[in-house]
Amino acid sequence: MASKSHYETTDGNGGETHQRIGAKAPHDAGYLTTNQGIRVSDNQNSLKSGTRGPALLEDFVLREKIFHFDHERIPERIVHARGTAAHGYFELYDSLTDITKADLFQRPGAKVPVFTRFSTVAGGAGSVDTPRDVRGFAVKFYTQEGNWDLVGNNIPVFFIQDAIKFPDLIHAVKMEADRGYPQAGSAHDTFWDWASLMPETTHMLMWAMSDRAIPRSLRMMEGFGIHTFRLVNADGTSTFVKFHWKPKLGMQSTLWDEAMKLQAADNDYHRRDLHEAIESGAFPEWELGIQAFDQKFANSLPYDVLDATKIIPEEVLPVRLIGRMVLDRNVDNFFAETEQVAYCPANIVPGIDFTNDPLLQGRLFSYLDTQKSRLGTSNFHQLPINAPKCPVMNFQRDGQMQMIVPKGRASYEPNSLGDAGEETGPRECPVTGFTTFAHQAAKDEQGDKLRIRPELFADHYSQARLLFRSLTENERAHVASSFTFELSKVALAHVPPRIIGNLRNVDEDLAKRVAAGIGIPLPPKNPAAREPIDINPSPALSIQANMKETIAGRAIGILYADGSDAKAIKKLVDAVKKQGGRSVLVSPKVGGATLADGSHLKADGQLAGTPSQTVDAIAVILSSAGCKALLKEASAVQFVMDAFGHLKAIGHTPEAKPLLDKAGVEPDAGVTGLGDPFIAAAGKRFFDREPKVRTLA
Repeated sequence: MASKSHYETTDGNGGETHQRIGAKAPHDAGYLTTNQGIRVSDNQNSLKSGTRGPALLEDFVLREKIFHFDHERIPERIVHARGTAAHGYFELYDSLTDITKADLFQRPGAKVPVFTRFSTVAGGAGSVDTPRDVRGFAVKFYTQEGNWDLVGNNIPVFFIQDAIKFPDLIHAVKMEADRGYPQAGSAHDTFWDWASLMPETTHMLMWAMSDRAIPRSLRMMEGFGIHTFRLVNADGTSTFVKFHWKPKLGMQSTLWDEAMKLQAADNDYHRRDLHEAIESGAFPEWELGIQAFDQKFANSLPYDVLDATKIIPEEVLPVRLIGRMVLDRNVDNFFAETEQVAYCPANIVPGIDFTNDPLLQGRLFSYLDTQKSRLGTSNFHQLPINAPKCPVMNFQRDGQMQMIVPKGRASYEPNSLGDAGEETGPRECPVTGFTTFAHQAAKDEQGDKLRIRPELFADHYSQARLLFRSLTENERAHVASSFTFELSKVALAHVPPRIIGNLRNVDEDLAKRVAAGIGIPLPPKNPAAREPIDINPSPALSIQANMKETIAGRAIGILYADGSDAKAIKKLVDAVKKQGGRSVLVSPKVGGATLADGSHLKADGQLAGTPSQTVDAIAVILSSAGCKALLKEASAVQFVMDAFGHLKAIGHTPEAKPLLDKAGVEPDAGVTGLGDPFIAAAGKRFFDREPKVRTLA
């Protein structure tokens, strides 16, 4: 008889440790058992009455297995359903003791575990990674004072000013109620009908129609807390704060044509990119920055800092970088971690507090409520991915899926059971416990309870104008083209003129380009509730003006075939690696090709299944014979044509030029030979090329 073994488990909440007798350690390859620990003798056949008889109801192994299978799925998130996540840590650069007492901001060099989830907003869990959409950027900090959830997006503003409009926004952008489509996109009637009637959406629409909504990689997008929060120091002094995440690799987006082709090439492109980067040790990093300011500064601005449709430009108030986040571990189980993680903006720690932002106030209620519906129990905080890594002690008891076994008789406080020698349980701590900031109300901030918004909230266009005028000419063309594409999908004839009438308050040229793009007369300008003002452009808002010209963290596709030069390939692979990039070897056959020196080089991807939109630049290393063969391959021509059309660098051997010619490649600064010129070009996009390859609005 086998000897008994045991292993220890903890409840994940700092509670007592239990022993399970008679079970093998989780990492041992042991016997298959039921969920009750009973060993299974046959997992291939159900129990039957005779060889061909009916299955028997007493087969508890079958019943348990089917029962669990029938209930494996849980309701997906209403928004942000499609996501991917990773573990990591946050490391503080400088102490923020002067403005906050939050423990994670006290000691330079201190590290805090984090779990970060990125997501799309509009699509369901089974949609694709690369549509034009806002991206969620949510970080759970497991601090020594409890969990802090910084739940934001990759865009610093939002569509609405008040949470009461959130259901309307989501109902409008989701699949249309009578037909169940389109999925994961805003280019349809109901969204634009609603948006055209809501001028406060204009600023966010400018961002959503910009290249920010089609990021190249999750590793190359910014993140924002969106709202104005408070930091509170040990003296009780409050400082307003806005949170920013800055990617170490810099920002980069795709082109719209490239994003659509990525959907066809790889539905999981962003998810795969993040997973493989971490798996390879190229850990993604972001720096956490803050814009900290006082009430006097807030009063000096021509907009309200409690309005979630507004930003404070970095040129007006620079972002101070205070730490870095490194994601260095992929999840072990997608469902248990990425799906079951529950973020909530109400999860804050002492030293961080809320403001009266009406959108934030609604989120404080909504997130907690939705986790109960999704995870099925008020005890969702006990799931390992959600459990704090500090002690949890209170008198909350029972409920579905209660996994802690509290000791003692008291489930209430205060109690005096200690007088009888019994355990009394935890007590409140006025000294170190969380206390809400008791601020002096600003003018018009408090008073009679009214369903009304502050006067400055009525300016819906000034910051939309600021964004548009801060972009490069090329990016402005992308915005105009995005509006044109989306509105071309709207069948309600009265809606596009309303949107364009709003855009005339942003920029006349933009409105004219969109009207011309969809072929309608320029409509009258819509009246503005508050006349917009001109704000100095903010260069920090442009992706193209701030792109890092580097191949670090990028993928370089190398197309080769039988007869290609082995030395040229190796030299380029080494050069890319030296610069921190990654080479992707692409060959007509998945098994690779035989090179000119007789060696065989295996490919990372087959040409037909590895289009150039999956890489950031391409090198075409072919012999004359290899090039002649590929001239007959549509996938080879398309590989080069798309790279040129997506404004990427193209390096090539002289023998490969006929393939470039057939793909319509015209000489420019981004079309080079191999060696240093290509390495220098590979980290760029050549936006001057775009008028040659497509018509923009």
